[in-house]
Amino acid sequence: MEKKRLPDHIEELSKLVEGKHDSKDIITFTLSTCQWCKKCKRYLNEKNIKYRYIDVDQVSATDKAKILEFLKDNFDTRISYPFVVCDGKYIIGYDPKKYDEILES
Repeated sequence: MEKKRLPDHIEELSKLVEGKHDSKDIITFTLSTCQWCKKCKRYLNEKNIKYRYIDVDQVSATDKAKILEFLKDNFDTRISYPFVVCDGKYIIGYDPKKYDEILES
């Protein structure tokens, strides 16, 4: 899948986590209470990777609907969290091996 620019409303909702490694454009859609989402963020933090995230359960119902619409329109898959988008490719769920693969490509 080719890299797509994120809609402005998603860019505005995302929170930036600085990291030394910033060669990839990474955004994660997570839930604040999800243990797997927390592990995903911890993985990125431990690797010192720059990324953005949105805790979908912490935004308004309107914003959540826009996020889900964006994900459904752009990724032909089920929506589950964490949902990691890296340079237009995606990984659903906590999967460090797949994270390593996508970050090294």
